[in-house]
Amino acid sequence: MSQPNDPVATILQQWRRERPDLDVTPMGPVGRLRRSAVQVQKRLDTVFARHQLASWEFDLLATLRRSGEPYRLAPTVLFSSLMLTSGAMTRQLQQLEKRGLIQRQINPADARSVLVQLSAEGLALIDSAVGEHVDNLHRLTSTLDATELAQLDSLLGKWMAGLEGEGEKGRDM
Repeated sequence: MSQPNDPVATILQQWRRERPDLDVTPMGPVGRLRRSAVQVQKRLDTVFARHQLASWEFDLLATLRRSGEPYRLAPTVLFSSLMLTSGAMTRQLQQLEKRGLIQRQINPADARSVLVQLSAEGLALIDSAVGEHVDNLHRLTSTLDATELAQLDSLLGKWMAGLEGEGEKGRDM
């Protein structure tokens, strides 16, 4: 269902007029999701910037923070969780280490590997940033009531599971 000033509704109307032979119904949710994602990212980045963090830095620090004490993970766990390549992860870890937000330590269980741990400064920063981030998420979703938000979450979860399942089967969209 379109809302006032919905550019996706206009696009759908144009396609239905120009190509009535095509069922363009999926363009609605996909187009709205893509446009919404751009707007959400802008608003997330605004909060992250107030904490001198890029989006990827917030994600990495938050991953360490939510892992629980001692806020330490193997780089392979981090890059799997964040969907990064190991090369990109290495560069990012170097940047965060230079800023004093993380420390790399020899793994006591395997001296051939390292673990990445939040520093005291990194812990303080992510604790501050995540509080404001959650407040921001509440603002971003405030146009939906609790039932609508739960429905949206459920539907997006179902859709995501289907898309990720297709990816595992090797099919492209």
